[in-house]
Amino acid sequence: MPPLRTALLQSSGRPGAVAENLKALDEAAARAAAAGARLLVSPELFLSGYAIGDAVPELAEPADGPGARAVAGIAAHHGLAVLYGYPERDGERIFNAAQLIGPDGAPLANYRKTHLFGCFEQKWFTPGSEPVVQARLDGLTLGLLICYDVEFPENVRAHALAGTDLLLVPTAQMHPFQFVAESVVPVRAFESQMYVAYVNRTGQEGEFEFVGLSCLAGPDGAVRTRAGRGEELLVGDVDPALLDASRAANPYLRDRRPGLYGSPA
Repeated sequence: MPPLRTALLQSSGRPGAVAENLKALDEAAARAAAAGARLLVSPELFLSGYAIGDAVPELAEPADGPGARAVAGIAAHHGLAVLYGYPERDGERIFNAAQLIGPDGAPLANYRKTHLFGCFEQKWFTPGSEPVVQARLDGLTLGLLICYDVEFPENVRAHALAGTDLLLVPTAQMHPFQFVAESVVPVRAFESQMYVAYVNRTGQEGEFEFVGLSCLAGPDGAVRTRAGRGEELLVGDVDPALLDASRAANPYLRDRRPGLYGSPA
C-alpha cells in the first residue's frame, strides 16, 4: 500500500469571513493536489475563525450546511479529502466540530470536540460525547480529535485501541503552550503507535496568540515535517510500511495491563 501524502494548512484565514476562508481552502487544496496529496487538513474552526466572540451563533451551521457543500465541491474538484473545522449547529446546541469530506465530495466523518478549553469555548460550545470517530481513506484508518483533546492520553490511546493509523488534530494552540506542539504531540504518536497530523492556527487573533508549529509526527516519535510560526502549507507522507514495522517492534499496546490502572470514573 503506497504512502498517504498529507497536506497540513497552517493558517488562521480571515476570522468571521467564511467566503474568504473557503477561497483560501480552495487555493490550498489546489497546491496540495499539485504536490500529490490525497488529504488536506486545516486548523480548528477554520471555516469561521476562532476568536469571533458573539458571532459564533451567527456563523454556526449544520453538518450538511452551505459550508459543507462548498468544501465538498473543493474536495471533488481537486480529488483529495479535506478536513475542516467549523462551529456546528444542531438545534439549539453549538459544537466545536471538524468534518472530513472524501475525494469524491461525500462526507466521511464528523467529530465534536469532547474537551473544551477555556472560558471562550465553554461559553459557546456544548462538549461532544463520542470519543472515537473514524473514517477510511486509501486503505488507512483516520481518526479525528480537536486541539485540547489530544492533550489527554486516554483519548489518543482509545484511538490506538480502535485501530487508528493517522490521527487528524485541527488545533488552535496558543502561547504559552507551544510545548504541546513541540513535545507532547510526538510523544502521543510514539506511545500509541500512530501518525498524528497536528494543524494549528497562526498569529494574533483577538486576545489569542497562536503559535503555529504544525507537524506530522510518526509512530517512531520522529517529526516528519514541521512548520514555523507563519502561514505555511506542509506536505508529508504517512507510510503504512513504517506503521507495521514500528508496531511490530514497539510493545506498548501488547504489554498493557489495563486492570492495574483502569479509571474508576
